[in-house]
Amino acid sequence: MISNRTASMFLSLLLVWLVFSAACKRESTRESEEPVQWPEVPGYAAMPIPADNPMTRAKVELGRQLYYDVRLSGDGSRSCYSCHLQEYGLTDGLPKAVGAYQVALPRRSPTLWNIGYHTEFYWDGRSGSLEAQAKAAWTGGNMGVSGRDGRPSTEDICRNLMAIPGYARQFREVFPEVGCTADTVVQAIAAFERTLVIPADSPWIRFRQGDSAALSEDARRGWEIFSGKARCTNCHDGVLLTDLQYHNVGIGWDPRKKEMTDKGRFAVTGQERDLGAFKTPTLLDVSRRTHFFHDGSVDSLEKAVDLMLAGGIPNPQLDTANLQPVKLTPQERSDLLAFLRALNVEYRIQPPALP
Repeated sequence: MISNRTASMFLSLLLVWLVFSAACKRESTRESEEPVQWPEVPGYAAMPIPADNPMTRAKVELGRQLYYDVRLSGDGSRSCYSCHLQEYGLTDGLPKAVGAYQVALPRRSPTLWNIGYHTEFYWDGRSGSLEAQAKAAWTGGNMGVSGRDGRPSTEDICRNLMAIPGYARQFREVFPEVGCTADTVVQAIAAFERTLVIPADSPWIRFRQGDSAALSEDARRGWEIFSGKARCTNCHDGVLLTDLQYHNVGIGWDPRKKEMTDKGRFAVTGQERDLGAFKTPTLLDVSRRTHFFHDGSVDSLEKAVDLMLAGGIPNPQLDTANLQPVKLTPQERSDLLAFLRALNVEYRIQPPALP
């Protein structure tokens, strides 16, 4: 028989435990309800976030791990990050991308800076969401998870991930109803990729906000050339340094066959005006890239600038409305290059510890 004293002590301890649990629950709820200030480009429209894939801390952290994990690829050789390396301005440093199983891909890996502000993806814009692009890359040549020819399927990869306790716990937390599926993997990766935004204290952003000292004197002169005489802002416009549109600058034109080796945007729209047109890449971090244009056919920033100053490569669909030959003095060309080299971005995201 329990004494009154023992019962009293038990009730007191129970009361303390209940109060402590309630406090922890309130604190947990308060933390989960705290608004998160996700990275954003100052002075630009809000980043579009899909209603069916809202941003949460836990989802972004899961996506960060998946983005860096080579176990997502069919042969375990590469991760998403492998094609978007910090030292190459979030490209891979190759003329054209190489996927899992050493598959040679037809185009260069584009940079992912500010990718969350885009609404169409790939060089030709054939994908209408970041999630769809991520799934296509995962199941296609980039990551090789096709489920064909003896290669693993998305279900196989998910089964392997859910066998890892750390991943299993996170998938059940972030996606409690379904866990790991082809859709939830790319939703998490896309959520993380939407945080790949240039820092607000980068020289370009500070300059845009009125801090002239953010750029050197020659880079400021280069900006005047870039936005004036050279008319670069016809396409590399605004704070993102891209109009997110498609232009034919002649890259891929075969003068012998008199045809484009890559039809570009035309393959998506079927419109003759889009033949050989590709999406304007941002110039942020451009000096860290080793190859330029969609096919990586130009191997230096200087050569890329000279090609554009020459008015591109003549062909029937050349975008002459936005691209005309421009003659710069040696000093003006040097200043223009100084501006482009001043557009470097500091990548502050640390590789995560993987489960």
